[in-house]
Amino acid sequence: MHRQIQASLLRSQAFVGAIHEWPARENGRFMKRPYGGHYNKGGTPMESDGKMRMLRILELLRNETDERHPISTAEIERTLRDRWGLEAYRITIQKDIAALCAAGYEIETIRSTQNKYYLSGRLFELPELKLLIDAVESSKFITQKKSRVLTEKLTTLASINEAGQLRRNISIADRVKAGNEQIYYIMDALNDAINLKRKVRFLYFEYDGRKHRQLKNGGEPYTLSPYTLTWNGDFYYVVGWSDKHGKIATFRVDRIFEVPTILPDKAVPKPKQYSIGDFAEKAFQLFDSEHAQVELLCENAMMNTVLDHFGEKVKVKKADEEHFSFTAEVSVSPTFFAWVFEFGGKIKILSPQSVKDAYMELIKKAME
Repeated sequence: MHRQIQASLLRSQAFVGAIHEWPARENGRFMKRPYGGHYNKGGTPMESDGKMRMLRILELLRNETDERHPISTAEIERTLRDRWGLEAYRITIQKDIAALCAAGYEIETIRSTQNKYYLSGRLFELPELKLLIDAVESSKFITQKKSRVLTEKLTTLASINEAGQLRRNISIADRVKAGNEQIYYIMDALNDAINLKRKVRFLYFEYDGRKHRQLKNGGEPYTLSPYTLTWNGDFYYVVGWSDKHGKIATFRVDRIFEVPTILPDKAVPKPKQYSIGDFAEKAFQLFDSEHAQVELLCENAMMNTVLDHFGEKVKVKKADEEHFSFTAEVSVSPTFFAWVFEFGGKIKILSPQSVKDAYMELIKKAME
């Protein structure tokens, strides 16, 4: 009896296998089915449809739903059919959404006679996307063209309804922007050189009185051992050891003429005391100049300004009832003097005398 049952099962399996391999008519020709399972009306394997259906449901929830705009089971069913030609029913949709939740997607269900769903867990919340878009719009080193591309990409991280709110806030046209369209490729090359610990060679330019680009260093390239890319004062800078200057120097990335050449030469190692945080604090706007310990006298109302520039760790002391003083290491540059001057005497340089004299000389030249 056991052998008879086994033989019967084998015959049944062979029969089922033969049916699965039975040629199907398609466009007037007989073709073998590539899949041994069930097929829908369109000739597509149902298992394949199930996988595609789940992916489309996720796409629909991600792109078109949020807390204010949930979608019902009937709307999902209709969209799958009309937009993608996929058949679905209430139970299969519920099972697909349950599987997506089990996979870690944060899908909320509003239970009623007709359940509604929306994707609650997103990579970025709407306020975060607004913050990132504002940063892109306000960044002077990003060109207008690249700013538009980036903001459009950022809006796709929100639902369609929220993306509309983000687009209404975009206003790039009136912002001052860099004109160097190669900036992404320049930064990419510099970043590679930093990771490889290699030197780079590049041309550097500035603008003349007619707004024409003029190469610096007599048209000769600079050789740099790049250490850090840093964003300061609305611009990106590369900081590293300059062979020409024989010290750490800074270059604005958007003023690099073309994509730097990464050299086979190993970069000069960072000095033991090097810290980009300390370097940035000492150099106003990363303006490369001589550093000095400068004592400043400030009116009490300037405390917020001082802390904004030098950080809350700066040591201040009371000078009198209306003033305080502090000492800080700064880059003695026109940028530093301009910062002191903009407060109209509310911040004064006390020492050293050489820095006071340089400040007075600069004011005299400006008046002339």
